Amino acid sequence: MESLNLTINQITDDDLEFFKDKLNSEFDDFWTYSILEEECKNQNTIYIVAKQDDEIVGFAGILKILNEANIMNIVVKKDKRKLGIGKQLLSELIKISKEQKMESITLEVNEHNIPAIALYEKFGFKTVGIRKKYYNNTDSAILMTLYL
Repeated sequence: MESLNLTINQITDDDLEFFKDKLNSEFDDFWTYSILEEECKNQNTIYIVAKQDDEIVGFAGILKILNEANIMNIVVKKDKRKLGIGKQLLSELIKISKEQKMESITLEVNEHNIPAIALYEKFGFKTVGIRKKYYNNTDSAILMTLYL
């Protein structure tokens, strides 16, 4: 597999501006741009972007609640998926959480997102609960936690 040559940094206003017209078409339609912007400006969140040759190919964020980190999302550009970018973003979120002295990291994942569940398990996340019919009142969310 070719080297990804990624740089991962905290999101900037310029990075955020990049998503204005591209978030739903090139990344995901889970959030609107205004929700992403609000999240990035929240003093209790930390958002990062992954760039490959100065092109944004993914982003991820955590919400800090006391001594716990909650992964809000890990999103990779549609045409760059399955290359290991999500894995690198997750690794960076874990590193940041440790630096922030968090005791655990929790996330929720769609029960049908088998590749993501496998990735989280590889990093040591354990299933701690289920939210029935969480996504569009049909799919359940699996709650997973990693204790640091």
